[in-house]
Amino acid sequence: MPRQRQQILDNLDAVYREAYDRAEQATDARLMADLDAAYQREQLLLEVLLDIRDALAVPQTGAPRAAGPDPVGTLETIRRITRLR
Repeated sequence: MPRQRQQILDNLDAVYREAYDRAEQATDARLMADLDAAYQREQLLLEVLLDIRDALAVPQTGAPRAAGPDPVGTLETIRRITRLR
């Protein structure tokens, strides 16, 4: 069973909070700013990955998926967007 979304985000927060607190104790303002930017970037990327995971998840009950966005089409869109970089 996959970990809950909030648990994953809380773990990310704990890792960055610990590093940020160490940088703050060392009064390293540049590292604090870098950590803040990295945290925001990682959180955004992680949320996108979790959204993809949720979109591709098969219901545990064995019931058919509710009508909604096509996960394969969504992945194709993501692939096209990343090629634009």
